[in-house]
Amino acid sequence: MYENKIKKTEILQKEINQFRPLKPRELKELKEYFKIRLTYSSNALEGNSLTETETKIIIEEGITIGGKPLRDHYEVSGHSDSYDLMYRLIKHESISEKDILKLHKLFYYRINIKQAGKYRKDQVFITGTDFIPPRPQNITYMMNEFVDSLPILKKSKNPVEFAALIHKELVTIHPFIDGNGRCARLLMNLALLQQGYPIIIIPPILRNDYINTIKKTQIKPELDDKPFINFISSMVYESQKDYLRMLNALD
Repeated sequence: MYENKIKKTEILQKEINQFRPLKPRELKELKEYFKIRLTYSSNALEGNSLTETETKIIIEEGITIGGKPLRDHYEVSGHSDSYDLMYRLIKHESISEKDILKLHKLFYYRINIKQAGKYRKDQVFITGTDFIPPRPQNITYMMNEFVDSLPILKKSKNPVEFAALIHKELVTIHPFIDGNGRCARLLMNLALLQQGYPIIIIPPILRNDYINTIKKTQIKPELDDKPFINFISSMVYESQKDYLRMLNALD
């Protein structure tokens, strides 16, 4: 069971803010460091077989890894492209439906160009859970409602809680045929970056905890969103400590 660490994240965020503004070179180094870590971890959570070192080689050198599936390479390249878009969107104050569709399109177009950036037309089922995603004919309406709710939600919630709820809501709507988890994690990080927080990493070793806390919010609404918010707040806290370690090294 994860404890709520939002108060602790607020304290660490004040420490992080004391290092700002960072030099352009420092910002570039941090951006590239987290691109590899987030791409590796987010893909690994979904079963991608490439290691973090192999992910780095593909992103930085464009070299294919012998014996590894072509799709795994596509997922690395696609996530890298979506990550770059995420950074360009930081300057925006809000998140639009167009942003979400573009993030998915960049991630998925190498895998299936016809489904990239498009809402699914078929009913899907998720293995390992009793939760059944919404019917495809309801997705456009639900996504419009979701995006319209974001400005009010942002004003009423702590940045960490806001980011967690964005993630939870997108994977619950499950708007795409594939890539929903990766898109949700990019969107969650975009929400954090827009409010000055660093990128958070969910280690693949915590995959079961991560999935189980999402399940609890989907199949047992009486538990509210607390299990998932607590989990994400713990991930933010750990990532902040890592970020501070790097800032101190740069300083």
